[in-house]
Amino acid sequence: MEEINIPESIIKQEFDHTTEKLHVAACWIGIVLNLVWFLGDYLSIPEYWIPFLNFRICVSAISFILLILKKQLKLSIYNCLFVLVLGISVQNAYMWSVMDIPHLQKHAFAYMVLFIGVGMLVLWEIKLSFILVAVTIISNVAFYQLNSHLTVDEFITNGGLLVLTVLIFMVFLIRSRYRLTYKEIRSRLELEKSKTRIEYQNEEIKSSIRYAKRIQDSLLPPNEIMDELFHKNYFVYYKPKDIVSGDFYWAAPVKTSEEIPRHFSLAAVVDCTGHGVPGAFMSIVGSNFLNQSLTEYGVNNTAEALDFLNQKIISTLNQSSNTETKVRDGMDLALIAIDYAAQKLYYAGANNAIYIYRKQRAKGSEIIVLKATKQAIGSINDNVKNYNLNVVDLQKDDTIYLFSDGYADQFGDVENKKLNYKRFKAILTEAFDMPIHQQRAHIQSRFETWLGNTEQTDDVCVMGIRI
Repeated sequence: MEEINIPESIIKQEFDHTTEKLHVAACWIGIVLNLVWFLGDYLSIPEYWIPFLNFRICVSAISFILLILKKQLKLSIYNCLFVLVLGISVQNAYMWSVMDIPHLQKHAFAYMVLFIGVGMLVLWEIKLSFILVAVTIISNVAFYQLNSHLTVDEFITNGGLLVLTVLIFMVFLIRSRYRLTYKEIRSRLELEKSKTRIEYQNEEIKSSIRYAKRIQDSLLPPNEIMDELFHKNYFVYYKPKDIVSGDFYWAAPVKTSEEIPRHFSLAAVVDCTGHGVPGAFMSIVGSNFLNQSLTEYGVNNTAEALDFLNQKIISTLNQSSNTETKVRDGMDLALIAIDYAAQKLYYAGANNAIYIYRKQRAKGSEIIVLKATKQAIGSINDNVKNYNLNVVDLQKDDTIYLFSDGYADQFGDVENKKLNYKRFKAILTEAFDMPIHQQRAHIQSRFETWLGNTEQTDDVCVMGIRI
């Protein structure tokens, strides 16, 4: 990287001048909208709208005074906007503490919008983000202790964990945008955009995305959990197209509350709309709702879990009544539950089928295809269907394959054509008789041979489980 010759004070002055108008506008809009949103409080929770309004008036009034008198008080616009955001976050923590579960779930979206909006609009120093995170957590804990009648599990699974995840991503996003904007202003003032400079900035972006990958990877089930659930008789071939992925895999144990409890090992392979950073954000939402389904009343099988997931994705991403603003993103997935004691498999799928390879007495194998319901999670249509439940009796040495469409849809070979599902089944047939841990290497080798010098088309995830 070339040496920077412009003093930091001049760069910071230009940074403040360039971004001030945006932050002033954001501050005014936030002050006004915070008051306007009391209409939603009045309509949804009429018994609390007066204390909610009082809280809103206090937050907006303090922010208004600071904004008007910022020159006399020698405050920067970032400090004024920080006070507004901090006040709204504390205000939301108070609102959460008096809500029941349905209102808490609905208001979680408003809390998320606050942090997503801040992440997209605000450029302040990292220390303010850390203060915001700390005060948000402390205020939620304090108001929860004072007011809430919900259990900690109910509070966390019905919005708390999801909002905290978005809050962490907000810190990462503001930090990345702040640093990139600062470096862009430095480059403009130097009137020099050398190749070395561009390569350095690209590496900075990749470094930030790699950090996002570490966050996303932390949501995947650890090997220890997978080993326990599937008796170390499984493999996962996971190959994102970019650094972060729109595909992910998920696993969890479930024990029923019957007198003699039944134990199930759950697994899913999920393909979110898009890949890269947009797909990664969707994967976080999907993973959190899958975890929430484990404790949700009325979810008693894999099909009901998909119904719950579908409803949550639609309601969370499409709050607006304006059809032009509705989010068209969603996910395809296969979800299974294995009862090892009873040797039964329970499966439900949203556009993603699964294959069961079964040994025959004669040479060869039988392929059992369990078809999915033709409806993506998050579909917006007038005829939303319930997902179908499939129950299959398992036999020893059955191998269950869950997968996204990235493997079969990959272009390659000498004619640059799709691998397709026929060839994919043939590859699984070749791998089926191998020890389960060797199958991954075979599937990977065949994919990379097919790929050759062609660019990878999509994220790839294949999971195999042997009974």
